[in-house]
Amino acid sequence: MNASHQISPYLASAADLPQVAPQAPYPYVPQIRLYQNWLKQNRGIVFEQYPDLWQWSISDLDTFWQSIWDYFAMQSPTPHSAVLAKNAMPGAVWFPGAKVNYAQQVLRHVDAAHAAGFPALIAQNEKGQHQEISWPELKRQVASMALHLKAQGLQPGDRVAAYLPNIPEAIVAFLATISVGGVWSICAPDMGTLAVLDRFKQIEPKVLIACDGVTYGAKDYDRMTVVQELKDALPSVQHVIVHDNLGVADLASNEVAAAIRFSQTTAKHGAEVDAFAPLDLPFDHPLWIVYSSGTTGLPKPIVHGHGGTVIVALALKILHNDVGCSYHPNSWGERFHWYSSTGWVM
Repeated sequence: MNASHQISPYLASAADLPQVAPQAPYPYVPQIRLYQNWLKQNRGIVFEQYPDLWQWSISDLDTFWQSIWDYFAMQSPTPHSAVLAKNAMPGAVWFPGAKVNYAQQVLRHVDAAHAAGFPALIAQNEKGQHQEISWPELKRQVASMALHLKAQGLQPGDRVAAYLPNIPEAIVAFLATISVGGVWSICAPDMGTLAVLDRFKQIEPKVLIACDGVTYGAKDYDRMTVVQELKDALPSVQHVIVHDNLGVADLASNEVAAAIRFSQTTAKHGAEVDAFAPLDLPFDHPLWIVYSSGTTGLPKPIVHGHGGTVIVALALKILHNDVGCSYHPNSWGERFHWYSSTGWVM
């Protein structure tokens, strides 16, 4: 076993990791094995079989989740006073005192991944249009839009409703929203007005971010009428942003009153953008609102927090889905694709 495998790849700084592809085949080690190696070396904890590891993870909650925090080098400007301060369901209190931001955890990879030559996002639509966004460009667009939202009066805890398909702009808007403490909620534009309002009316969004239309099955579908209906039926909305996904939005004709184009919100450059950093938020600060299916009445809003989503995603996506950093030799060039509509929590 290579000695570098005995430490967490997430504890190394960007300067410690190679910035060029390994010259020889690297001895691949599954992510969960790397974690077990780290547990053995740093905690003196050894498991002979996976069921033993699993049983420990659900019976010694404090030690397990602290190990996940440490292994993935979770960062907080203030320390947490406990791992699980209140062990109750509902009402559990995790990592009180810690401050995190989901966007910060994403953007911490900018320098290392970009130096290794990997893009942040790769997208291709039904029309064959291919798009790549670099890590620095993703960071810049997120900062630009976050500053725009802040200038419009968006405060931590305010809800942002999105009517967008699974495209890079949805990711930019999401990261921008949560960077300033806004709470994200999204519906897919294949859903009609009533289905979307059943969800968004309950959360009283302050901002609506929508697309002008979508392409599905080689056909274009103009959704501007739906966007106008959403705006009219959501009195809490004070600001509307429209993305020209099809190029059919004529904002000058007042199809959506006082709307601004998405491209304008991400166009900002300069010192203010360069200096922007996501807000440090309490561990349980609301991140996004998803919904139940609505088969037994109105869809029920479900709130997930920043810290819980980050730490569970690290354990799930990396350890269980075996997805590592693209710039680490053990998982060099790794990419992740999960085919889904924005109508689903994935």
